[in-house]
Order: sequence, then C-alpha cells, then structure tokens
Amino acid sequence: MTQNPATGVVEREFPTITDDQIDPILERAEKAYRQWRQTPIEQRVQMLRDTAAAYRDRASELAAVITKEMGKPTKQGLGELALTAMIYDWYADNGPALLETEQLDPQGAAESIVTRTPIGPILGIMPWNFPYYQVARFVAPNLLLGNTIILKHAPICAASSELMEQIAHAAGVPADAYINVFATNEQIATMIADRRLQGVSLTGSSRAGAAVAEVAARNLKKSVLELGGSDPFIVLDTPDVAALAAGAAAMRTMNAGQACNSPKRFIVDESIYDDFVTNLTAAISGLAVGDPAEDGTKVGPLSSVTARDNVVKQVSQAVEQGATLHTGGEALDGPGAFMAPAVLTDVTPEMDAYREEIFGPVAVVYKFSSVDEAVDLANDVEYGLSGSVWSSDVEAAQAVADRLDVGMAMVNEHGTSLPGLPFGGVKQSGYGRELGQWGLGEFANVRLRRTAK
Repeated sequence: MTQNPATGVVEREFPTITDDQIDPILERAEKAYRQWRQTPIEQRVQMLRDTAAAYRDRASELAAVITKEMGKPTKQGLGELALTAMIYDWYADNGPALLETEQLDPQGAAESIVTRTPIGPILGIMPWNFPYYQVARFVAPNLLLGNTIILKHAPICAASSELMEQIAHAAGVPADAYINVFATNEQIATMIADRRLQGVSLTGSSRAGAAVAEVAARNLKKSVLELGGSDPFIVLDTPDVAALAAGAAAMRTMNAGQACNSPKRFIVDESIYDDFVTNLTAAISGLAVGDPAEDGTKVGPLSSVTARDNVVKQVSQAVEQGATLHTGGEALDGPGAFMAPAVLTDVTPEMDAYREEIFGPVAVVYKFSSVDEAVDLANDVEYGLSGSVWSSDVEAAQAVADRLDVGMAMVNEHGTSLPGLPFGGVKQSGYGRELGQWGLGEFANVRLRRTAK
C-alpha cells in the first residue's frame, strides 16, 4: 500500500506474492542467469546507457511518484534522479575496464590470471528514503557483471519499484533477469535460504540487517549491509559561523532528515559553540515545512505518521531526561506526517538520544574543548557510516578525519555520494561497499586460472 505522507490518502494498493510463487520466481531468475551471463558485455553496457537516458527523460514523472509515496520535495527528487542516471552511466563508462582479465605474477607457472565473473541470482532489499538511487547502487554493477536481480523494495515504494522494473526491461534487460517482488519478511527469508539465490544486499536498519545477515550466514550466502548512521559533524573553526550553520541546517533536514549519512551530531569547538547554536536554531526554525510538491518547500513530511511520531517521541524523551530543546520537535497539526525540525543540546551519555539514531529533522549539538574530546565524542556510538571535519586549516582537519571510526571521512563537506566513490560503513553501520569498483566486486567470483609450465 502506498499512502501519501503529506495527505494521509491511500494512493494505491499492491498485492503481495503468495508462497507458491516463490519457487517459480527463483527458477526464472536462475534460468535467466544462464543466458544473461552470456550476453555480450557491449549489450549490457548499452542497457545501462539506455537506463540512464530513461531516468533523465522521465525525471519529472518519476520525481512526482516518490513525492506521493514517501514525501520527498520535488527538487530533491530531481536531484536523486540525476545521481541515479550518473550511476548507470558510470558503470557503462568504467565497468568493462574493471572486468578485464588481470595478469598476475606467474610465481613459477606459465600463467596466473584472475577474472571477475558473475555468481547467479542476487536479492536486493531496498529502503524507502532514496527509492531510485539505492536501487541503482545495487542493480547497475550486478547487471553489468551478469548477475540477475530479484528486487524487494520497501512496501511504501511499490509504485516506483514497478516503474524501475519497467525501465530496466525497456532498456533491454530480459524480464526474468530483473524481477520486482512484493514479498513479506518471511517470504524473503525463504528466498535467501534457497540454493538458487547466491547473495543478498540490504540497505536499511541495523535490526533488519542483523535478521538478514543471520539467515544468509546460516545458508552460507554472501551479504552486503548498508545500515544506519549517527554521523558526526566536527567544527574545529570557521570564518563564517552563520554560513556554516545555515549549511548544516540544510544538510540535516534534507529529505526530512531521513538519510543514513545525514550529519546528526554537531560537535563544535567551545569558542564558537554558542554562536553556532544560535545560528543553527535560527536557520532550522526558518525552514519552510509543507507540501513537498510545492516549489518553496524545504522540509516535507516524514515517510509515515508512525515514523514522525517515533522521532517526536525521541525528542520529548530527550527533554524529559534533561536535554535542552531550542526549537521545534512537535508534530504539526493537520493531515500528514509533518513535524517541526528541532535542535537539541545538553545531551549526555546517560540519555537515549546520545546513542540512538534519530531518523528525522533533529540536530543534536555538542561542545568540545580539545580535539581529543571531539574525536572521543564522535566515535562514542555504535555506528560508523560517515563523518566530517570542518576547518580553514585543511591539514588539521584531515588529521582529525583520519581518527574517525567510519567508512567515509570527509573534510569541509558531508554526505557526498558519487558513482566512483566507495559507499559503506563499519560497526553497526554494516559491511561491504557499494559504488565504484568496490560495488562491482561484492557479488563477483574472483576466479584464478593458473597454468603450469
């Protein structure tokens, strides 16, 4: 069921597959794999190019769909679609060279070579917060490699997931090489356990990742997990506190704060802390919250009323435990899943908000008096997706960034995702990498062929 989070109106209902459909789906994917892996790479490259073109040509239509499904402001949806097309194009441009045969040191043989070959049908379990982009990270490299795809999207993104399947088929992917399914968690576990499925990639919560990883491990299946995050945003110094705070407000509230790699914890030097909090509060309280289809909207609804209420509860609980609320934090009156973006300070390690991921438009600000204190604060959570350090002294910022326990450390920027850069984290943020050459290798058989003299 897709329910517009801005209005509460149910847009459309989609039937879940029945249990007796699972076996035929897996059979189709395995049979298609035998053919798809033999398809000349030039054809697979052209498929990627045609897919990218479709996302560009249909951007307005596709953006409107996710605005209704999960509440993304139209401009942000168009930005997501541009990045999605870039991913397909990047693999078309760079993938073939990455798959070329690699000559190794023979080490006493006549020849030692490595090839990267597909392994079979792969299951993708995708989240609702970036419906097109997340799928592209998984689909583009695996279709190029020669794997076949079974795609289980978030239930609220049923309409966009159908469109993505249609786009893939129109671009030349055989119907059984990309199969979109609406399935229950139990049905997905059955698929993972089946001998025909060779791997699973999940982007989602740590709880979902642990459940999928358990089933995959029990059945000796490769898994890639991109999970939650509680990213630090460390400010050592800045020549313009107001400008940095305004940028921080925009980054934190993009997609209504519903991004795994959004900056969530702002760790600020004590010399500019008060000024930063004042400017951040002003910037966040001034953001236009409203209909995501309207041009001026900066913050749309959260994905559902339940999601909104959970974030509001996290804010109120933090205040009950002693945190200071500077603005927002309450559910907004009227239909839809709207809340006022919030700023919290004085959060301590004893509070739930210190360790939880807050998946909504809430900025938590901390003060530090030494670099060691800032690094300790940044690393004192179970997550390790990404983090950033901000300073006019780039070398000093790089030194701090190198001390962060994250998969992606950035200096004077945050949350950058580009097709050729690895994306993934450590600790409770998961394992494995997507995008670039790394995403092309996760579900590949790195196969040695050695010939004796």
